[in-house]
Amino acid sequence: MLDDFMLRALLAGAMVAAASGPLGCFVIWRRMAYFGDATAHAAILGVALALAFSISVFLGTLATALLMAVLVSTLAGRGWAMDTTLGVLAHSALALGLVAVSFLPAVRVDLTAYLFGDILTVSWSELWVIGAGAMAVLGLLLWRWRSLLTATISEELAQSNGIRPDLERLVLTLALAITVAASLRVVGALLIAAMLIVPAAAARVYARSPEGMAILAVLLGWIAVSAGLGLSLSLDTPAGPSIVTAAAAIFTGSVAGAGIWQRLRRHD
Repeated sequence: MLDDFMLRALLAGAMVAAASGPLGCFVIWRRMAYFGDATAHAAILGVALALAFSISVFLGTLATALLMAVLVSTLAGRGWAMDTTLGVLAHSALALGLVAVSFLPAVRVDLTAYLFGDILTVSWSELWVIGAGAMAVLGLLLWRWRSLLTATISEELAQSNGIRPDLERLVLTLALAITVAASLRVVGALLIAAMLIVPAAAARVYARSPEGMAILAVLLGWIAVSAGLGLSLSLDTPAGPSIVTAAAAIFTGSVAGAGIWQRLRRHD
């Protein structure tokens, strides 16, 4: 019989994996890894603003993550050098958030939980918020799946089919901001990008279709959550980093397994 806190942690991790799996596929296909990093780092600034104005941390992180995502998307559309721009914005937002929290002496908060996650302390009310966020992301992706795929393959092809690439970028931007806000308590701002990228990268090794890759990414994310929580409980390690470590191990095993399979087929 699972303890109550462990059940909540597993459910929260499963919900985050369900949203980050298919979204992570688009992050990889569109080479948006640093984009996700910048959006996640901005969440710490959202935490500071939420505490300063006594509003929901979810709403604060959602607003700042969405603002960062829209800003980056706008700059990308104007031809800015995105590697440099993203580097400046990501680290500036994180530093500004940490500095802003220091100006709130009346508020006592452990930023470690927001930087690296604290999935073992997720409450039932927070679980409902995470679930709503995950459902919103999945709903957006399912609604625009074909259009998103077409725009990812070729913006010219999308336009010839009556699809607006800028609208599809906005959908991904919104989905990414919601995922960051919902995932903050689970894996933290510094590890959200890893949960987006690593399961999807592991799934790409074996997937034969975009839909197959998305489903496999979700399954691998669930495995990583379960294995990471088990590792955390048995070895007394931080839960968020343990989940990402498990995901990294899955990726390593996937790549190694694919290499061995290809060698065996050549010998046959």
